[in-house]
Amino acid sequence: QLQLVESGGGLVQPGGSLRLSCAASGFTLDYYAIGWFRQAPGKEREGVSCISSGDGITNYADSVKGRFTISRDIAKNTVYLQMNSLKPEDTATYYCAAEGPLLLSRLCVLPRASYDDWGQGTQVTVSS
Repeated sequence: QLQLVESGGGLVQPGGSLRLSCAASGFTLDYYAIGWFRQAPGKEREGVSCISSGDGITNYADSVKGRFTISRDIAKNTVYLQMNSLKPEDTATYYCAAEGPLLLSRLCVLPRASYDDWGQGTQVTVSS
């Protein structure tokens, strides 16, 4: 059974940092791209970052470039999202999602429709 479980969310002040984790089970990251998405109340779910299967090439939304970093630990089957210089507009529920299995590695993409399986989400609140 394919499962994704997010953790690491919380309350942080503007300019602070958080590291989110996405623990995968029931599949290997070798053949799945993993994306991080977020959804604020009243807004559509948007892609934040993703890491491709195979070579693990990364992609970022313009709004988080230079502030967020996605990475993975193959041995732990876990993907991380390091979030620095957080802003109030980063406040949202953050979800990880999997696209695959992928026979051929491609640069991962951020549209929601590209992903098949989703975690439950973890709340991130950036406020003074």
